[in-house]
Amino acid sequence: MKIKSLMTAVAVAATTFGALAADQAVDVKNAWARATVKGQMATGAFMTLTAKQGATLVGVASPVAGVAQVHEMKMDAGVMKMAEVKGGLVLPAGKAVELKPGGYHLMLMDLKAPLAKDSNVPVTLIFKDAKGVESKLELKLPVAATAPGGMGKPAVMDHSMHGNMPAK
Repeated sequence: MKIKSLMTAVAVAATTFGALAADQAVDVKNAWARATVKGQMATGAFMTLTAKQGATLVGVASPVAGVAQVHEMKMDAGVMKMAEVKGGLVLPAGKAVELKPGGYHLMLMDLKAPLAKDSNVPVTLIFKDAKGVESKLELKLPVAATAPGGMGKPAVMDHSMHGNMPAK
């Protein structure tokens, strides 16, 4: 139990360090990426974002993925659908916006290698403020099978449609 608590503390510290450094305009908490298995070509990354003055998450990039996007899962006529968030995800000033399984999340697709549990994944978040000024926030997300600290059960996310990404 002590090891799990220590791992949780390290994961939280690692994911928030980038947001605390250089007095960033967006605070990041509880960030993590879901571990994959051999042959799995896509996974999700999750976190809570709070913009001090308001901002829009307009992009995401990671060297481990050929494609990285902000996605949303939602019910549409009784069917759960997932799609890229066009135009960016609005982060109202001072309001926490949760990226979680089954809702808004980051998609890492066309993975170059499996994401191993207990490793870290570099991710760059790209924001625009109300004046249209772009900023980037680089993070190292801990890779886990479930949310660090047991915050939530593993969610079933069908990413099978991402398995046949066109070659670049």
